[in-house]
Amino acid sequence: MSQPEHNPRYALWLSSPNVAAAEIAAGIGYQSIVLDIEHGAFDLADLERFIPLLKRLGFQVLAKVLAPERSPIQQALDFGANAVVIPHIESVEHARRVCAHAKFPPLGNRSFAGGRTVSYQAPTDEWVAQQDRITRCYPMIEDHTALDDVEAILALDCVDGVFIGPTDLSLLRGRGAYKRTPEDFADLLRIAQAANAAGKDWVLPAWSESEKRFALEHKASTLALTMEHGALAAGIRAAWDQTRALSD
Repeated sequence: MSQPEHNPRYALWLSSPNVAAAEIAAGIGYQSIVLDIEHGAFDLADLERFIPLLKRLGFQVLAKVLAPERSPIQQALDFGANAVVIPHIESVEHARRVCAHAKFPPLGNRSFAGGRTVSYQAPTDEWVAQQDRITRCYPMIEDHTALDDVEAILALDCVDGVFIGPTDLSLLRGRGAYKRTPEDFADLLRIAQAANAAGKDWVLPAWSESEKRFALEHKASTLALTMEHGALAAGIRAAWDQTRALSD
């Protein structure tokens, strides 16, 4: 029997509510946006306006929330994010407790808020079931203790996949700054194989060619291809280098 076709989504990583960057990415063909709320320059008013704009542009919105806590998870979902990416997960028990905030009872303990997600109507049982089915919860594997529990984390009913944090994982594994070493890729491979075996998503920030190749070969569901500041720096430097070469 033939293998199912692999059709990953390509994402742009944004650290600010940059409308122009989103529009450029939509025109190129990017399908997803990662919002780095944890480290970026977003406030609640930004998110309330920016997430629906991104969805109108056709993006799947992955919100990397501020902390592994109820309020930031529920706020991102109430604003309409398609997925929450939850940083600083420490273990399977931590994931079980925190990821429950992304799913309604009895699967989890997400609190209902009327408004955008329910089209400003009253909820129905069918809507609740649909929300739990289509809203994705991705705990981050960026701590060595979470790596130890990755198979058990992926087995949780409230978890739809995992999002890899390679830099923090390298630091916490005692290897220093992330250098894309064989040891780094061995960690990535363990996570990818665990997710694939569980039939769940895995997402990689794939800035380099080697990471992009790895993610495609091992069937990542989403590849973040470039980050806002990195793309800006690359464009500014390219113009500088080109002009310097002409002037030499």
